[in-house]
Amino acid sequence: MNSKAADRLAITLAQLNPTMGDVEGNAARAREARAKAAAEGADLIVFPELYICGYPPEDLVLKPALQAACRTEIETLARETADGGPAMLIGTPWVDGGKLYNACALLEGGRIAAIRYKVNLPNYGVFDERRVFAPGRPSGPMTLKGVRIGVPVCEDIWTDESPAYENVVECLAETGAEILIVPNGSPYYRDKDDVRTNVAVARVTECHLPLIYVNQLGGQDELVFDGASFALNGDRSLAAQLPAFQESLTTLHWVRTATGWQCKGPVAQLVDGDKGDYAACVLGLRDYVRKNGFPGVLLGVSGGIDSALCAAIAVDALGADRVRGVMLPFRFTAQMSLDDAAELSRNLGIRHDVLPIADAVNGIEASLGSIFEGRARDIAEENIQARARGTILMAVSNKFNLMVVTTGNKSEMSVGYATLYGDMNGGFNPIKDIYKTEVFRLSALRNTWKPDGALGPSGVVIPPNIITRPPSAELREDQTDQDSLPPYEVLDAILERLVEHEDSLAAIVADGFDRETVARVDRLLNIAEYKRRQSAPGVKVTLKNFGRDRRYPITNRFRDSGKPLPKPDESLAVRANRASTEAIDV
Repeated sequence: MNSKAADRLAITLAQLNPTMGDVEGNAARAREARAKAAAEGADLIVFPELYICGYPPEDLVLKPALQAACRTEIETLARETADGGPAMLIGTPWVDGGKLYNACALLEGGRIAAIRYKVNLPNYGVFDERRVFAPGRPSGPMTLKGVRIGVPVCEDIWTDESPAYENVVECLAETGAEILIVPNGSPYYRDKDDVRTNVAVARVTECHLPLIYVNQLGGQDELVFDGASFALNGDRSLAAQLPAFQESLTTLHWVRTATGWQCKGPVAQLVDGDKGDYAACVLGLRDYVRKNGFPGVLLGVSGGIDSALCAAIAVDALGADRVRGVMLPFRFTAQMSLDDAAELSRNLGIRHDVLPIADAVNGIEASLGSIFEGRARDIAEENIQARARGTILMAVSNKFNLMVVTTGNKSEMSVGYATLYGDMNGGFNPIKDIYKTEVFRLSALRNTWKPDGALGPSGVVIPPNIITRPPSAELREDQTDQDSLPPYEVLDAILERLVEHEDSLAAIVADGFDRETVARVDRLLNIAEYKRRQSAPGVKVTLKNFGRDRRYPITNRFRDSGKPLPKPDESLAVRANRASTEAIDV
């Protein structure tokens, strides 16, 4: 061991919420965080992956102007570390030798002391990093105060069995790393905390090194980053746990011992399950509105459960003074719906406007009378109601510069139980990835709990009658959702198998579901793809959302036959592989 190496390190975890593309603003916040870390005696402050530009930057990072802006800010921050304050470990895009890398720079003593490139670039689910970045090569640790620090970046600790993946942690351990610091841009989905912890524990088990996991916070379009940064000691014990869904600047004090570096820091209680999903919806909507500069939002409050949950989320995210509810009744709207919508608005403290749509609907129907004459009323007239409501909401949006929150749940979006240019109108949907059965659970949950930092009132905010009454679009007399759809507990169970797990129809039927119902749900899911492509973005909370996770072609003639899947002929596969190999050899 180097006799000059430090025996104590104070490392500040900067779990912050960057704004995509606001390079100067993100740098200014990093500067403020460093000043606070200095006041706490920190030796190093660590920021999340690609903090300086925001994550994920997608094709924005290909713009030379953005690359240059990031480099300028990193160089400026590096010069400022000459003041003797804490070093900075900060994520940034970086051009080297004509290639663009996802990089992490150590800024110390007035210079860029070291830089490391992300080696394993994820290219699955919501990630497209191989599209924009070049992979780095495994490198040894950085040195800070004589301590050798390994810096694997996010995916570099999520090892894979394929030959394309490099074992970055193994390389760092073999080249003398003493502590691993992992900057991350790891988005939320339900129970993600357990997945991350298991990955980190596996790496610590392999290398016997302590590991610090620093994750981004905040909403970025449909992704929500929940923070929940943590640290593990080399014996796999929990050294520290930062809170989820809120910014945190926490300094951990590490001490060298005979068995390696140890820390005992604060341990926050995490929210998970339904509470985690609700908190993610609040944070996602709040940041979409804030980062895009909207002064507030409006939404149609129908007296139904979807709009009620969205209204509660909106008030928790933005405060009642920035949320406007609009009731748009027609002749099929029950008095109960009018009363429930008014009670909801009173409970939440939001403005409640009632704008009847009869004149608009009747006017459109009159215009169509000459070509609709003699034809029975059907979905065409029902959709006129939805589109009249959508038009009125967009007009109010234009007049008052308020973003329309659209309120369709994942069950509806899956089977196309929504009207294009009607109830699908809007800029953002906080419950787009929430199945109907969970809508009921989250509504009941919100009446007994609200997340830390929520701006809405405590107690019962969603009238119990909204939760208990059968859901209805109220587009015709005595209509309920179950007139057109299977019971939601059945529908959602089938949809989760089809969407999240890509199960075959035969496998779902084999588990006891009705064959005809499964085939019908699958058909509805397939033919609604064109609607989903035109829907507003919304918060991702499940393993596979409609959007970045699931990109099906609209024009698509493949249909699952529902028959048991045939086993592949392995002998043909072997012959095909041999033929391919022989062709390459020639």
